[in-house]
Amino acid sequence: MAIVSEAAPGFRRKGQAGPILLGLFVRLLELLLVLLGISTLLFFLIRLTGDPAAVAAGDNASAATVAQVRRALKLDQPLLTQYLDFIGGAVRFDFGNSFRSQIPAMELVVEKIPPTLILALTSLATSLLIAFPLGTLAAVNRGKLLDRFISFYCGLAVAVPGFFLGLLLIIIFAVNLHWLPAVGDEGPRHLILPAAVLSVAFSAFFIRLIRSSLLDVLGQDYIRTARSKGLANRAVLMRHALRNSLLPVVTAIGLNMSQVLGGSVIVENVFSRPGMGTLLIESVQARDYPVAQATVFVIALFVFAVSFLIDFVYQFIDPRLRK
Repeated sequence: MAIVSEAAPGFRRKGQAGPILLGLFVRLLELLLVLLGISTLLFFLIRLTGDPAAVAAGDNASAATVAQVRRALKLDQPLLTQYLDFIGGAVRFDFGNSFRSQIPAMELVVEKIPPTLILALTSLATSLLIAFPLGTLAAVNRGKLLDRFISFYCGLAVAVPGFFLGLLLIIIFAVNLHWLPAVGDEGPRHLILPAAVLSVAFSAFFIRLIRSSLLDVLGQDYIRTARSKGLANRAVLMRHALRNSLLPVVTAIGLNMSQVLGGSVIVENVFSRPGMGTLLIESVQARDYPVAQATVFVIALFVFAVSFLIDFVYQFIDPRLRK
C-alpha cells in the first residue's frame, strides 16, 4: 500500500504533462494558422493599392522603364508564384528587400520595434495606473456624484478621436505653453504627449471594466461573509474583491494589445515618431509591399504572443486554473 501511495503522486504529475504539452501544441498551431491567414489576406489586399513598379520608376517613366522595374522586382511573375514565394519567405522571416531602399524589409521593421513597444507599454501601464483607482472609486461609490463624474470622463475620453486629441495637446503644451516637444523621439519628454493620447481612451475602457467586475465581485456571498466576520471594508476590498476581479481585466489587456499597437499607428504619425506605425503608413503609400507585409506580420506576432502570455498569467491570479 505504501508503494502505491508513494508512486501515485508521481503518476499524477506525469499524467498532467500530456494535457500541458497538448495545450502548448494547440496554441502554436493556432499561431501558425493566424499568421498564415493574416499574411494571405495582406498579400492580396495590399496589391489593390496600386502598381509599385510605376511608383518605383517615377512619375515621368516610360512604359518600357516601368516594365523593366517590374521584372527587377519580380512582379511580372504569375500571382500564384508570387504568393508561394511570399509564404516560403515568411516562414523564414524573409520578406525580401524594400522596393525603395533595397534593404531587407525585416531589418527595417526590427529597427522600428523599440520605439513602438516603448510607446505601447508606457500607454498601457499609464492607462492601468489611472483605471485601477478610478474604477475602484466608481464601484465603491456606485450611484454617487463621484461615480457620475468618472462615468462622464469615460464617455468623453471614448468620444474624442485620438488624432484630434493629439493635435489639441500639441497646440496647448507644445505651441502655446512650450512645455513639451511636439514631434520626434529624442528622449522621455517626447514620449509624454503620445502616451497621454493613447492612455486616455484605454483608461476609460479599463475604468468601466474594473468598475463592472468589482461590482459583480462585491455582490458575491463570500464578500458578505467576510464582512460579517468583522473585516473592515478596506481589508475586504484589498484582500478579496480586487484580486478576484482581475481576470476580466487581464483578459482585456491581452485583447486590447492589438488596439494599442493599432492606435500607435495613428499617434506615431501625428507626433512624427519613427516607429512601426509610421513605417507602415509610409510603406503602404509607397506601395512597398515587402516592408508593409513584414510590419503587419510582426504586429500580429506580438499580439498573439501577448495573448499566449496571458494564459499563463491566469494561473497566478486564479489558483483553480492551475489544476
